[in-house]
Amino acid sequence: MSFVLDDVGLTHTNGFVALSGIGLSAAQGESIALIGPSGAGKTSLLTVIGTAHLPSSGSMQVLGQALPSAPASPRARQLKALRSLIGTVHQSAPIALRQRVVTAVLAGRLGQWPLWKALASLAYPQDMAGAREALARVQLEDKLFARCDQLSGGQLQRVGIARVLYQQARLILADEPVSALDPALSLATVQLLVQEAAARQATLVASLHAVDLALSCFARIVGIRDGRIAFDLPAAQVSQAQLQALYAHADGSAAALPTLGSMATAAPQVAASPAADVITCR
Repeated sequence: MSFVLDDVGLTHTNGFVALSGIGLSAAQGESIALIGPSGAGKTSLLTVIGTAHLPSSGSMQVLGQALPSAPASPRARQLKALRSLIGTVHQSAPIALRQRVVTAVLAGRLGQWPLWKALASLAYPQDMAGAREALARVQLEDKLFARCDQLSGGQLQRVGIARVLYQQARLILADEPVSALDPALSLATVQLLVQEAAARQATLVASLHAVDLALSCFARIVGIRDGRIAFDLPAAQVSQAQLQALYAHADGSAAALPTLGSMATAAPQVAASPAADVITCR
């Protein structure tokens, strides 16, 4: 198994319960989409799977390693080695804006390189060909030596994806990885992540805002609401009634399902594309 969560809960120091009773597992090579309304717990779940937060209760295994719930903590060396095998695509990539794009991409393997190579790469990039190849896959090869503060939000998001592609992680976690991209580029980028995971038998877990994008590109869909799993089903078995219940307002009234088209409408600064009218991932 790639990871196993058994009755996992996460309570923040302020008492807020972000996750409760989570039971979720994935075999190596599976691709899973997390969907649900804003604040449902999707990001919290990804941070637990990625070991950025240890669960407050329950038990978990990630890439064959058992991890304790807080306040116990694994050895720092154990976590460092484990995290080098986990690639995370953030909604807002944690990239130092004053560095070059090539340096940001090569940072994907800093946890795998010896210290001398990691330090040397800060002065002179150690694998420019590898960084260029990763950037070409997200259509940014011409930005290899650009400074990150010269890029748009969408370009920075794609640099973060290129970094994870370069890392060649065994477990890929993507938190709203296409939130700053137009519909056509969103589809192409999600396709790329799914294809990358399949080609290397890596596990992919992605939280997505657009329901149509999740249903078309992922074989397995996990719906999350109020910090709990509402359903865990093959995409073909997810019903319209389940989706309506997942996204319903707090008073029970129906809510419009978020789609690629609604993302473009909600963010007019992002250009829409004719490709958004028809979502085809396979």
